[in-house]
Amino acid sequence: MVKLSVTSKLDGIRSWSLQARDTCPGAIGADACKGCYATQGNYRYPNVKAPRIENREDWKRDEWENDMVKALDSDRYFRWFDSGDVYSLALAEKIHSVMVRTPWVKHWIPTRMGKFSKFASILSQMQSLPNVMVRFSSDSIIGEYDDRHGSTIFPTIAHVTENAKPCLAYENAGKCNGCRSCWDKSVTVIGYIAHGKTMLKHVRIAMESIS
Repeated sequence: MVKLSVTSKLDGIRSWSLQARDTCPGAIGADACKGCYATQGNYRYPNVKAPRIENREDWKRDEWENDMVKALDSDRYFRWFDSGDVYSLALAEKIHSVMVRTPWVKHWIPTRMGKFSKFASILSQMQSLPNVMVRFSSDSIIGEYDDRHGSTIFPTIAHVTENAKPCLAYENAGKCNGCRSCWDKSVTVIGYIAHGKTMLKHVRIAMESIS
């Protein structure tokens, strides 16, 4: 049986995740990952880590794709990786297969693996599906991004540029409250507002360095 998790922020929408850091080669050198939420709070508890650690081996099973398709029978929205990333090309290919076989589900996959050329083709195939939104995460914590990116972190709401749609979860006790912009292909860039003591510390340092 596949191990899915539910992130309270996402109004009960489920996720399939891996352990942060261990499966995030694209996070190396990224300012945005210095205050990673998936290494803090509840993510530190053994019972939260356990399924993510198990998933790193479980996806290699021959029946994993079929089990995922069955598990998503009643889902309409799904997030890949509320922690971790699609670190393996073989995993990416299996995820693509699941996406193809579940056209009734809108899939959102945030990732930094676009940095690596060998992932370009499979990520492009995912993005070409009408029910999939691949968002390449900017490494910036001061709102920098380019045409490749689908999300970035802004220091405050006042820093959000007109081309980005701000995530307003910070106004709603950290919850999406029905917003589905991250899944919406028409939304080019999502602007997440920096939060959390560790992240805000890094943002302050970054802002001071450019002032």
